Amino acid sequence: MTKSAERNLVIGLDVGTSKVVATVGEITADNQLSIVGVGNQVSYGMDKGGVNDLNLVSESIRRAIDEAELMADCRISSVYLGISGKHIQCQNESGVVAINNAEVSDDDIANVIHIARSVPISAERKMLHSLPQEYSIDMQEGIKNPLGMSGVRMEAKAHIITCSNDMAKNLEKCVERCGLQVDQLTFSALASCYSVLTDDEKELGVAVVDIGGGTMDIAIYLNGALRHSAVIPVAGNQVTGDIAKIFRTPISHAESLKVQYACASSQMASNEDTIEVPSVGGRPARLMSRHTLSEVVEPRFRELLELALEEIRRSGFEDQIAAGLVITGGSGKMTGALEVAEDICQMPVRIGKPIGVTGLTDYVNDPAYATAVGLLQYGRTLQSMNAQKSKAETEGSWWSRITKWFQGEF
Repeated sequence: MTKSAERNLVIGLDVGTSKVVATVGEITADNQLSIVGVGNQVSYGMDKGGVNDLNLVSESIRRAIDEAELMADCRISSVYLGISGKHIQCQNESGVVAINNAEVSDDDIANVIHIARSVPISAERKMLHSLPQEYSIDMQEGIKNPLGMSGVRMEAKAHIITCSNDMAKNLEKCVERCGLQVDQLTFSALASCYSVLTDDEKELGVAVVDIGGGTMDIAIYLNGALRHSAVIPVAGNQVTGDIAKIFRTPISHAESLKVQYACASSQMASNEDTIEVPSVGGRPARLMSRHTLSEVVEPRFRELLELALEEIRRSGFEDQIAAGLVITGGSGKMTGALEVAEDICQMPVRIGKPIGVTGLTDYVNDPAYATAVGLLQYGRTLQSMNAQKSKAETEGSWWSRITKWFQGEF
């Protein structure tokens, strides 16, 4: 097997409540992302984004990693790890600095972002992201890139995302038990945005609702920057639980019924289509119509969307998301989800699938892979930024030495 460093690979690991997905992407010579490996396994030991059993989660991760390694013909040593859960919190902060040499430098930008993110957080919490939104120089506002601009005073606004330190450590521990390192811990909703949104949607204003198994992750973009994010600790497993209880069938069979036959709109389900429902305790299976199943699924799915809409309204951005809603995640591909979402939210809605990748796209052309593919794209972006920063620092150091030599200071 080849090493990932030799092929310029990036690996994403999405450890969810219902599934664990490992994706392997190869960064090509023209900086494109090609999917070369995918591992998808049932998740055990997770609940609503939190670890309940370290051993079970580690085993699930190991199986997904082995499957991805086999497909990509590589040895995985580190991953970009997604994290979610109700412990995730967000806030918008700002920082102000005086511009040193009447012209904004990289140091000025770094300093003002550092001040913006220097908000007091408790020892129990960990800083995940501090994402710049916009800058202001003196009287000019809404600046996206202030580098080289003239002024006296610069202000930066940033979106801060934090998580529970213990929750993060437990998840990282599961990964490390598999002999892997964590390159970066990334909020799952942010990763999903990287894979399903276009630049136009981010500028115009858009809300992403990632409906997973245990949580719904929400992210709102406006003017090209992340403005609000949140996690709602109910999601697709609520639908599965309703099916299991009402039809008295095991959870595993209820999940299969949901994935294969569930329809979010009872008007779109036929009475003529019959489904075999397994029973418990050795009782014989029963037949029911797909319409009957949809009558159980629709109320819960509507409730989930109403909770998401309530969070969007609470953010204060409901009237500014002109591009509407993008629904993604495993539960987002349910038949009728688009129509029900449009009815409830009264705005444009589309189902978000990973975009902007090549290679084994047939494997990941599914809303359920939004986070896993987004982790690859996020990782590629970080690697590119770090490479440019390293190059700039090297060139800056070299130029500084030459200048000092000419000035007689070296």
